Amino acid sequence: MKNSKNNKSFYPGNVPNKPGVYIFRDSFGKVIYIGKAVNLRRRISQYFQASRSLRADPKQRSLINSINTWECLTVKSESESLLLESRLIKQYAPYYNILMRDDKRYLLIKINLKSPFPKLSLVRIRKNDGANYYGPFPHGGVLRQTVNFLSTYFKLRLCSSYEPGENDRTHCMEARVKLCCEPCIGKASKDEYSNKVEKLLKVLAGDIKEVTVTLESEMYDNAKAKRFEKAAERRDMIRNITDIFGKRNRSFRFATLPTHSGSDAVKDLQKVLGLSKKPTVIEAFDVSNMGEQIAVASMVCFVNGRPDRKSYRRFKIKTIKGIDDFGMMEEVIARHFRRKHDSNIKMPGLVMVDGGKGQLSAALKALKKAGIPAFPVIGLAKKREEIFLPGRSTPIVLEKTKPSLKLLQAIRDEAHRFAVTYNREIRLKRINESILDDIPGIGVERKKSILKSYPSINDLRNSTPEEIALKVDCIGIKLAREIVDYLRKK
Repeated sequence: MKNSKNNKSFYPGNVPNKPGVYIFRDSFGKVIYIGKAVNLRRRISQYFQASRSLRADPKQRSLINSINTWECLTVKSESESLLLESRLIKQYAPYYNILMRDDKRYLLIKINLKSPFPKLSLVRIRKNDGANYYGPFPHGGVLRQTVNFLSTYFKLRLCSSYEPGENDRTHCMEARVKLCCEPCIGKASKDEYSNKVEKLLKVLAGDIKEVTVTLESEMYDNAKAKRFEKAAERRDMIRNITDIFGKRNRSFRFATLPTHSGSDAVKDLQKVLGLSKKPTVIEAFDVSNMGEQIAVASMVCFVNGRPDRKSYRRFKIKTIKGIDDFGMMEEVIARHFRRKHDSNIKMPGLVMVDGGKGQLSAALKALKKAGIPAFPVIGLAKKREEIFLPGRSTPIVLEKTKPSLKLLQAIRDEAHRFAVTYNREIRLKRINESILDDIPGIGVERKKSILKSYPSINDLRNSTPEEIALKVDCIGIKLAREIVDYLRKK
């Protein structure tokens, strides 16, 4: 969302009441200040009150007088706004944020896979040392507990030596209490240790099912044995791991701000892709598929490097059943461009799909089936930011500082945000239509909490009241019994 002092939309009445980050630019398009807000509308409006300028100190008055344009990026939570603000300040180093440049950095998880026996550690600075980094994460205390748990769960070493030996074993307490697999004295070979690391990396990448299932089993066993404190510890760790690493909770990707001249980024993109015409209009597609129940897709449109929100479109998947991202992409591309073709609407200068060769092939297949004349189509894969082109076996990998890559990342992230938001709207609508509405004592908030812990009503029906009361914070044992009795009569 971009606004200027030269038009009435500069005043923030059209800004959403949502958390996010706002960016101020001067008359040359340079970023001069980046801030965060729990409520963007309320925060931004404070800058443009006449009384504030009079009360402000010299630095604040100078900032207010220097603002020429502004834009904002909405996120899901205050935590995400903290991370996004920190990232953008470090990227752009705005003049009026100078007091924040040396502020405390958020924690990152680091693991050096080149080490003979890799281990987890927490750092604040990402170095170009070949190690794997994850994060940043805003809640340091929770992260420390979780990283320590994962290290002991997979029995990885905690010692500081690069390659531990027998001397390290002499002073090691973890081995004595069986929290380490003891590679220092050969109890675990390098291959066995590597297998443990591979399982850990899957968790860090979002594959948490195996760990959470084990913890849930331990939680129920402790609850049945009336060891409620240990059961609560397992419950809290499930929540921590899900919040930090769960795929559904990692939907937010940092938006990358294009340079002040979107047109420059578009020119750079034309050169990089070898296009005969400048891709003034770019359309991007993303699929949001959370299980077999809810699958949607989005299309966002950028004109001259800036979002054209009135042209955005969203789609419910109609013909594809099950989890098939390629099939869904093919369906959406075919529907969108067949409609454009039949209505004689001009085609975009470039189409981008979120994904690699598979998604690109699906898009090309759809266009061919629909009889759409050829125009440029690319895929942008997330892992290494690889650009895939039709008929080219190897992808293009651009420098991270290239304006064209920053533009593609911004478009991809916006498509993802738009798709996930639509998916979330449908899920909340289904919550409102749930069978739980018929149970006395179940309101909107309790219903949300229940369905967060039990995605399926069948899972809820087959649980014991004790399990429900332990797993869902706002449900007591009495209400849990009423829920189970009601559902089992249906």
